[in-house]
Amino acid sequence: QVQLVESGGGLVQAGGSLRLSCAASGIIFSPNAMGWYRQPPGKQRELVAGISSAYTTTYADSVKGRFTISRDNAKNTVSLQMNSLKPEDTAVYICHANYRRGDYWGQGTQVTVSS
Repeated sequence: QVQLVESGGGLVQAGGSLRLSCAASGIIFSPNAMGWYRQPPGKQRELVAGISSAYTTTYADSVKGRFTISRDNAKNTVSLQMNSLKPEDTAVYICHANYRRGDYWGQGTQVTVSS
């Protein structure tokens, strides 16, 4: 059974930085694509950043220039470096991995940015 475990969330002041990490276990193959989604309070889940197996990246317009996604295929991990955080970045951040067998999601980690 594939499991995704996130770490690195927390409370930070506006302008600060956090780094989220996600480790996949239970499968020997590297994911096709990995990414981070977020769900702000009372809103729908949205894509924050994604990265393909070839390291092609995509970002939501709202985080371009502030967030950087990276992955380590040897360790089956994906990370999200978040700089210049804003109160509107407050959300539960959820790790995603796409394998040939399907999509998998982490439990989520809370990121709260205070003004």
